[in-house]
Amino acid sequence: MATEKIVVSDEEGRIDAFIASRLSLSRSFAAELIDDGKVLLNGFAVKKRALVKSGDEITVEIPELKEPEALPQDIPIDIVYEDDDLLVVNKPKGMVVHPAPGNSDGTLVNALLYHCKGTLSGINGVSRPGIVHRIDKDTSGLLIVAKNDVAHIHLAKQIKEHSFTREYLAICYGNVKQDSGLVSAPIGRDPKNRQRMAVVYKNSKSAVTHYEVVERFQGFTLMRFRLETGRTHQIRVHMASIGHPIAGDPLYGPKKVITELCGQCLHAGKIGFIHPKTNQYLEFEAELPEYFKKYKAKLKPLDCLK
Repeated sequence: MATEKIVVSDEEGRIDAFIASRLSLSRSFAAELIDDGKVLLNGFAVKKRALVKSGDEITVEIPELKEPEALPQDIPIDIVYEDDDLLVVNKPKGMVVHPAPGNSDGTLVNALLYHCKGTLSGINGVSRPGIVHRIDKDTSGLLIVAKNDVAHIHLAKQIKEHSFTREYLAICYGNVKQDSGLVSAPIGRDPKNRQRMAVVYKNSKSAVTHYEVVERFQGFTLMRFRLETGRTHQIRVHMASIGHPIAGDPLYGPKKVITELCGQCLHAGKIGFIHPKTNQYLEFEAELPEYFKKYKAKLKPLDCLK
């Protein structure tokens, strides 16, 4: 059982909402911990409606959570490449990669277990078999899956050494003036909102994103990105940090979200790596999905403004 101790700074509000935000828990789970007496406010058990204020000390006991075991499900998946060691999958927008609280089934892992009949690497545990790297639920595109531990270790090493090719396309807000460049800024948990990542210089990891302009539109820019590192929400955080968040992004974009996109307009279009057995370099591309092409077709090229 893990114990978290929190000193409230300048925040106020209900204790269940406060610890849920600070510890990245669901509010219902935070309320359950309070009801079970695992949350103390200034040394005393409280109700979930109790209010916290600056200077309060909160102690939270969080029981160890058992990793949910994924089960096979007959879900269609778009397999771009497959052999005895790995698969390259083109994930659709809206599909979660692996089971987690709130998404216990219907994930890519459930589909992979059915398709591969259990022949997936076990390095990442029973809830994430075969998953070497991941992309967000509402990001479409390519990711690689390992069928055995040897392939998994080999591929993970390439990612760590930055020799793994990953290119993305996105539609971003505004007119990005430089034709190309890079964002080099460390990323960590946002101290003001534990559901988000942010450019921070404490408790963070280095992150580098290379970018180039593909096409400019009225109010938007089509961008290509190459990841040098692979931090959580990296492209989304970096582009928001320079004033050009990704269109449709409900977490890092404007409050008025482009709802028709159902999430960020971001596509993992290219992936390249050295095969763990043959040592040959393989590279794959996935064309833009329909949601991306449909929204892009609505935009007016910048030269139409004259």
